[in-house]
Amino acid sequence: MNDTPQRLTWHGAEPTPWDGPDLRGWLRVAWRGPMLVLAMLGALIILLVLRPLERRIWGLERPLTSRITRAACRAGLAILGPRLRVTGEPMAGHGAMVANHSSWLDIFALNARASVYFVSKAEVADWPGIGWLARATGTVFIRRDRREATAQVRLLRERLAHGHRLVFFPEGTSTDGRRVLPFKPTLFAAFLSPDQPDLEIQPVSLVYRAPETAESRFYGWWGDMDFGPHMLRMLSTRRHGVIEVVYHPALRVADHPDRKALARTLEAQVRAGLDAAGALGRSQPAIAEA
Repeated sequence: MNDTPQRLTWHGAEPTPWDGPDLRGWLRVAWRGPMLVLAMLGALIILLVLRPLERRIWGLERPLTSRITRAACRAGLAILGPRLRVTGEPMAGHGAMVANHSSWLDIFALNARASVYFVSKAEVADWPGIGWLARATGTVFIRRDRREATAQVRLLRERLAHGHRLVFFPEGTSTDGRRVLPFKPTLFAAFLSPDQPDLEIQPVSLVYRAPETAESRFYGWWGDMDFGPHMLRMLSTRRHGVIEVVYHPALRVADHPDRKALARTLEAQVRAGLDAAGALGRSQPAIAEA
């Protein structure tokens, strides 16, 4: 794991300026916001209550709390408004999923369909709200430090050995949803293990369809964009678009000579999914506010 460190944040074209919600938008915020907080807080309380009992009986396994996470994410999407469209099926085998990274909404979309555990940068653990939920749902936190690489590989292999389906974003940063950045091969070293020859990795393409009156980058969250205003925009939008989750066939890790070849193949699959959906290319200017 000796890859040269790359920048951690993608800075594309500046997002289109937004003046904030109008009166009706604020009214939507007034009812959607509390409902979302109650749904997430309720799920967090249930997770905290059940997890000690679950740990005592099943250890690292999460047969109960994983279902709570899925229900909470489905509820979150229902409250916010984006419709979820799914193509293909989540992998049933042993291994992980990788996807392109466009928004914090990716977590809701991927959790709503399958019981998975995210691999995230360590800083997320300290974020208010999101960090608490991430810790409670079994997220694996890693630091971008080559000195800790060996320990991180060991941690990921331990989780895989317990049958956890891990999800991570090999681009290493989020984009505007209109592209797929080169996949960093670093984390793929954890899957090239002679002790687990049947490991598979499933590529997943996340395609965001903006509301009819909004530009195609509407759901993207990238660069220096703040979470608060982006969340406010999601809560205030009258009619949302669609999030398409495209599950491609899982690939057997052992069929690839090394982690770089594996990363290239998975990247090509994810990019092909966005290309087939017409989601790659330059974004178009907004016609009007959503």
